[in-house]
Amino acid sequence: MADAWVYILRCADGSLYTGWTNDLDKRLAAHNAGTASRYTRSRLPVEIAASFEMEDRSAAQREEVRIKRLSRSEKMVLIG
Repeated sequence: MADAWVYILRCADGSLYTGWTNDLDKRLAAHNAGTASRYTRSRLPVEIAASFEMEDRSAAQREEVRIKRLSRSEKMVLIG
């Protein structure tokens, strides 16, 4: 199992949210419960559009920042 994950969520309004976690299933449940992020709380439900296994927490945080700097169209290409 991966030590860390970077994920992109597709929100109910069509927007995208990027984050990182050590437990992908638990984090997705927290987002859908409205307890993980103020941004996603008002855009429920959310679903995982893409997830990427990372070597460790530090790598996940760096990748999260890199993805957040991408334009929406670049994120859509990344999602596939």
